[in-house]
Amino acid sequence: MATAPARSDDPTRQETLTRRIRLLVAATISYNAVEAAVALTAGTAASSAALVGFGLDSVIEVSSAAAIAWQFSAADQAVRQARERTALRLIAFSFFALAAYVATDAIRALAGAAETRHSPAGILLAALSLIVMPVLSTAQRRAGRELGSASAVADSRQTLLCTYLSAVLLVGLLADTLLGWTWADPVAALAIAAVAVKEGRAAWRGENCCAALAISPTPHTEKAADACGCTPPCDCCA
Repeated sequence: MATAPARSDDPTRQETLTRRIRLLVAATISYNAVEAAVALTAGTAASSAALVGFGLDSVIEVSSAAAIAWQFSAADQAVRQARERTALRLIAFSFFALAAYVATDAIRALAGAAETRHSPAGILLAALSLIVMPVLSTAQRRAGRELGSASAVADSRQTLLCTYLSAVLLVGLLADTLLGWTWADPVAALAIAAVAVKEGRAAWRGENCCAALAISPTPHTEKAADACGCTPPCDCCA
C-alpha cells in the first residue's frame, strides 16, 4: 500500500505545490463547468434524476474548487491557513445540499412523477468522467497532503466522488437503456445522495480535526483529534 508523502516544510517546495493546486483547481473548474452544462441539459431532456443529480454535483464541484481557488489566491501562507475553516465548511455544506435535492428528486421519480427516457449523451459523459476525474483527484490529493492542506485534500475527495458518481450513473443509465429497468435511474440517484452525505460528513470532520493535524501535528492536536473520533491516519491528512 502506497504511503502518503510527508508534509513539506521547504518554502520553495510549498510554493511549487501551491501553484500546482491552483492549476489543478482551474482544470477542475473548467471541466466541471462543461460537465454540468451537458449533464443538466441531457438530464432535463431525459427526465433523469441521476443525470440531473450528476450535473448538480458538477455545479457544486465548481463551487468547491472556487472556494479552494479563493483560499490559495492568498500569497501569504498564514492567510491561506486562516481561510481553511471557511473552505471546509463550504465544501461540507455543498455536499449536504446536493444530497437533499437529489434524494427528493429520486423519490419523486420512484413515485411515478416522471418517466425516464434514454440518454446517449449522458452515457458518453459518464464514461468520459470515469477517465478524467481520477487523474485530477489523485494529483490534487497528493499535492494537498504534502502541503498539509486539509481543504485541498477535501476538495480532491469531492473530485474523486465524481468518479464514483460517474460509475453509478453509467450503470443506472445502461440498465435503463439495455434492460428497460426504469427504476435503476432513481436508485442510482439515491446512491449518489448517500455518498454525498458521507463525503459531507468527512469534510466537516476535517474542519475540526484533520486540518489541525495536517497543518501542525503536535501531541496536543493529536489528542484533540482522538477526542472527536478522527484518529491518525485520518482520511483528509493521512
